[in-house]
Amino acid sequence: MVAVGAAGIAAGGLNAVVGSGTLITFPTLLAFGFPPVLANVSNNLGLVPGTLSAAYGYRREMKGQARRLVRFGTASLIGGLIGALLLLELPADAFQAVVPVLILTACVLVLLQPRLNRRLRNREEPGKKDGGVLLWCGVLATGVYGGYFGAAQGVLLMGLFGATLLEDLQRLNAVKNVLASIVNGVAAVLFIVVADIDWTAAGLIAVGSTVGGLVGARYGRRLPPAAMRAFIVVVGVTASVLMLVR
Repeated sequence: MVAVGAAGIAAGGLNAVVGSGTLITFPTLLAFGFPPVLANVSNNLGLVPGTLSAAYGYRREMKGQARRLVRFGTASLIGGLIGALLLLELPADAFQAVVPVLILTACVLVLLQPRLNRRLRNREEPGKKDGGVLLWCGVLATGVYGGYFGAAQGVLLMGLFGATLLEDLQRLNAVKNVLASIVNGVAAVLFIVVADIDWTAAGLIAVGSTVGGLVGARYGRRLPPAAMRAFIVVVGVTASVLMLVR
């Protein structure tokens, strides 16, 4: 119980800053003998309060982004539902095989963000400030992935946003936290209705991730853009390596 709760705190803090908290809690549950699907479902439910607390912690950065939140929130809602259904129907290996590639691609996009933003400023068209249809589809696809497994969905979102939007990283991180809470939330509702859940594990992770989310939001906003970008890349590369060797 102590180990699972501590993992929840660490995951909540990591999710608030960048994502990939699942790579802490999910392996912890597996180490204590939980079957993979049960661990994934219980972990997803437990992380919902943490993503909500992280979104609350970044509420100042969300000012002026209501339209963006509604637009991308719709994509996350649809994607999260599809991903959760896939988890219940498909074998895990089919989807997880491409996860390391997706995460590493997102890391490259985060690294290239300053250069890509300079190009966007030179060619941005009126009315195209939210990435157009392609970015909406990217958020939808990330929601599918998040509903299915969820590890490093924050890295993927930050990679997409950083490569296509002219916006401060901290404000993008606030949007990322809201979208992650939507994906995890809709998946959790479906899991509660149709899947088996270990409520003790989910409860421990929920308490821990709530605390971690608030702490992560408090200190994560203090990171300068370069440091935050480096942190995202380190987390993303580590996540990819862990998933390749697991």
